[in-house]
Amino acid sequence: MIKFNVMYPFKPGMRFDHDYYRDKHMPMVAQRLGKACLYYSIDRGLAGGAPGAPTPFAAACSIHCDSVESLQAAMDPHVKEILADIPNYTDAQPVVWISDVVVERS
Repeated sequence: MIKFNVMYPFKPGMRFDHDYYRDKHMPMVAQRLGKACLYYSIDRGLAGGAPGAPTPFAAACSIHCDSVESLQAAMDPHVKEILADIPNYTDAQPVVWISDVVVERS
C-alpha cells in the first residue's frame, strides 16, 4: 500500500479554507480517483514539536492506494481539474510526497 501525501506549509497570513477542503475538494478528488482511492485522511495543523512552536503545516491529506501505478492511472485524466481547484481553498504551494506504508496500524 502507498500513500499520496499532500502537505500545505504554514506561513503567517496564508489563506486556507479548511471547510472547503474537507467538504468539497477532497470528496471531489476521491470521486475522481474512484476505486484507486481506498480511503483518505485530512489533518489540520495545530502546533510544532516544541511547546509554543507554530505548526509547520496548515493542513495535509493522505490518500491510501494499492500502488503508485493505480494512483497514477486514476489521477492522470483528472489532474488538471484537481489542480485548478486549489485556488478555491488556499494560496499555499502544496508539497507532495508518495510513501510506502510499512506499518498501517499497530
